[in-house]
Amino acid sequence: MTPWRLLITPPARGAWNMALDESILEHIGRGESTPTLRLYAWTPACLSLGHAQPFADVDVPRLKQHGWEVVRRATGGRAILHTDELTYSVIAPLNEPRVAGSILESYNRLAQALLLAVKQLKVPVEMKEGKATEGTTPNPVCFEVPSTYEITVDGKKLIGSAQARKKEGVLQHGSLPLTGDLTRICQALVFENESARENASKRLLERATTVESALGKEISWETAAQAFIHAFEAQLGLSFERGELSESESRRTDELVKEKYDHPSWAERV
Repeated sequence: MTPWRLLITPPARGAWNMALDESILEHIGRGESTPTLRLYAWTPACLSLGHAQPFADVDVPRLKQHGWEVVRRATGGRAILHTDELTYSVIAPLNEPRVAGSILESYNRLAQALLLAVKQLKVPVEMKEGKATEGTTPNPVCFEVPSTYEITVDGKKLIGSAQARKKEGVLQHGSLPLTGDLTRICQALVFENESARENASKRLLERATTVESALGKEISWETAAQAFIHAFEAQLGLSFERGELSESESRRTDELVKEKYDHPSWAERV
């Protein structure tokens, strides 16, 4: 069994993080890189928008006031404010057994590994196999929209994930909020008025949570990362080899930052 590459990259800007996931996917599509589990973090805090989410959802002046950035993902879903979290990405060719089949089948397979990871952190999680439903009112916040194979604590969403399937392979990434105030995202989005913003913040706390809130204590990024590595190995029968970025992946990432992820033609295209 060929080992997967384990990549642990230092905290980076949103544009670089998204460009790197895409660069790895391109290299995997050409057979130049092995299937990869990447664990990472974001600095500064960054609002990421789903592939087709309107840029008009972003409150740009407030975002700038907080010193946060904004980036558009290659995957679908709604906005996430990335800060105080562990982010993972799984990038593999379409014929890799762990991601083969339909989006739902592969999503479920990976969700089992995510479930085991948070169980190893002693978080009392369960997986809701609800049907993916989005309310009739469009909602800009990812963590408020329940989806299939959702990982929850006391009915509150804990991990938000999104997947893109392209000819080069499968890219799924998601975030596990470790600590901090989840309602900060409401400072980065447009609302009709301040009471609408406050209501959105209240709703969010009723529907989503962090590891610290669920456990009553903080878990470090490194501890969470180890839990992810062990759970992916145990649940998916993987073995990992700690790897680095190739020069070519690194170069292509820098190109994608300039040409795409830092560029308004991508960020503001919808």
